[in-house]
Amino acid sequence: MNHLAAAGDRRWRLAPHAHVIVHETDDGNEFLTIYDCGAAQKPPSAQLIGNLVRVDADHELLDQPTGYIAKLREPSHLVRQDDDHWVIRGED
Repeated sequence: MNHLAAAGDRRWRLAPHAHVIVHETDDGNEFLTIYDCGAAQKPPSAQLIGNLVRVDADHELLDQPTGYIAKLREPSHLVRQDDDHWVIRGED
């Protein structure tokens, strides 16, 4: 499921207040669920398996028992580095 707007090759736009929920899986990967806003009462914009390598955008991290939440504070892009690795970067 991916309803994120494409922003070029291997890049997708994230909402300014997106929440990226990262759950660690038993096989060492991560399950990422992306919501446009944590307060919105709607389904996620995207779900994917891979590893979120880093967040290079203004954000707040909240630790959770099964992973963490990255609460973004600016418009950003989700960038695919390779098949299993992702980075979030602030807009240029």
